[in-house]
Amino acid sequence: MDVPGVLRAWHQQHWGANASVWLDAAPALAGSLFERWSLTPDGPATHGAVAWIIPVRRADGTAAVLKLQPVDDETAGEPLALQAWAGNGAVLLFEHDEESGSMLLERLDVARSLSSVASDLGALETLAELLARLSAVPAPPGLRRLADIGADLLERAERVRPRAGTMEGLVRDCAAALREVLPEPGDRLLHWDLHYDNVLAPLPGADDRGSWLAIDPKPLAGNPCFELLPALHNRWDDVVATGDISGAVRRRFDLMTDVASLDQDRARAWTLARVLQNIVWELEEGATAWSAGPDCAIAETLLAPH
Repeated sequence: MDVPGVLRAWHQQHWGANASVWLDAAPALAGSLFERWSLTPDGPATHGAVAWIIPVRRADGTAAVLKLQPVDDETAGEPLALQAWAGNGAVLLFEHDEESGSMLLERLDVARSLSSVASDLGALETLAELLARLSAVPAPPGLRRLADIGADLLERAERVRPRAGTMEGLVRDCAAALREVLPEPGDRLLHWDLHYDNVLAPLPGADDRGSWLAIDPKPLAGNPCFELLPALHNRWDDVVATGDISGAVRRRFDLMTDVASLDQDRARAWTLARVLQNIVWELEEGATAWSAGPDCAIAETLLAPH
């Protein structure tokens, strides 16, 4: 076993020399977990943006995947979140190695994500229903808090605003929206990265916990209104193809807030906070101009009178 070349290159690109420590240790770690959890290989390994995913069978024949990834602020809380959801709307966690952060997870159908659903708004309705289901659970202790992330974001936004160029007004407006809602950040268990490709179908014959289950959370404690932006990005070509980008964004926003029973004013503010976060990340990475894309259209729609 070895870390896939594409994943190895991605780690080295983003973490430089520091990536080698995890990459070099990962094969031996996988081998030790195979022995400890009585696993056998069951197909070629794959990967996500960060994680190495190895299909396996447990001793009783159950299909599973071994997920190995470096532990950082985003990934550290994943086992806590999956334990709290306990399979209710999310992939099941079978085993967890606290020292390495590795997890043995229920295997889902990677060929069937919400992206495969023909109806864009139908898929979005399903995702909004799942959002409501996941965020009904209180956040367990030990997770990152939206309150802290929001306060830190406002400080960082103020530091980068002088070099925001034509986006300075948008930075100011998004920061103002965040200030409105930050005093009540919420205490629900949030996924953070809920979009079509992070929602998969169960394998045929799996126990009936619903037709769609979330994977790969980057969890935190906060308000469910913070969850909308990744979903608003989904299948952006479909939005553009309508010829009315603002109208299509508004339809998506209205559908999600209605299905998930979210307050629209707070959803607007927290979504603008997510846009602000993306702008700040780019400027901190040295961008001299913000690559607007969907974020700009979404922000313009939500800032316009309605």
